[in-house]
Amino acid sequence: MNLPSFNLLAQSILSGVFLGALYGLIGLGLGLTWGLLRQINLAHFGLVFLGAYLSYQMATVWHVDPLLSLLLVPPLFFVFGAAMQWALARFEISPFNSLLVSFGITVIMESAIQWIWTADFRRLESVYNSQKFTVGSLYLPVPELVTLALAVALSLSVWAAMRYTDLGKALRAIAEDGPIAAAFGIDHKRLSLLLAGLCAALAGVAGICLALTFALTPSQIFAWVGVVFACVMLGGLGSALGPLVAGIVIGVSEAITMAVASPSWAPIVSFSLLIAMLLLRPGKI
Repeated sequence: MNLPSFNLLAQSILSGVFLGALYGLIGLGLGLTWGLLRQINLAHFGLVFLGAYLSYQMATVWHVDPLLSLLLVPPLFFVFGAAMQWALARFEISPFNSLLVSFGITVIMESAIQWIWTADFRRLESVYNSQKFTVGSLYLPVPELVTLALAVALSLSVWAAMRYTDLGKALRAIAEDGPIAAAFGIDHKRLSLLLAGLCAALAGVAGICLALTFALTPSQIFAWVGVVFACVMLGGLGSALGPLVAGIVIGVSEAITMAVASPSWAPIVSFSLLIAMLLLRPGKI
């Protein structure tokens, strides 16, 4: 095993930070849904890719700036997420059954994406693809910087809202003990719709960032499930900052592994960290 040069290692770590920010951004909405609504929403991954393909469509066919789609896609997804939460609550879907139902919705989304955009790889070409900053010998691509900025800004915003606003305190009270919270006048149904819509909107933002950075194909939807689940569980269910921190740790660990050993070893990193956490601190997950 040959050790990489300092520049290669530094660039790999930087790339890991950018990738980890995307992991954390995808995991933010999933973790909030899982921790606060007690729903394992696999449809979140379908929404991420649907958002990615919509931003691709807007940029390629309608010539809409990808960053402008941040103002268009999330509001649409907010409505969809609230509607899906209403349906789940209407039919009293249990936490375990939510996993099965949302898996079915994800499969439907994958089939719809493949029907509309085919199974071919799609690449969002924009003015941002070739733009980058340089710091010494390191390169900072603009799409990855946008992803990092959005991940940090949204995670901090959600954390502040959950900690310092009455809405956040009400959501935490519902997650802790729903019946007692309802007895104190907290509208569980209305807040659940609001939170589900917010998480779906976050999935739309993550999808746009995904399209800015990666080539798209419908079959990749489930390829992201394992590592994002690891980020959510390592970061803590219902945590706003946890998935971002865990995502960066996993992203950097994967990048260093690829630079030092082989790319084929990278997927082992996230689950190795998760297993280690389960063994050493089982009460934290």
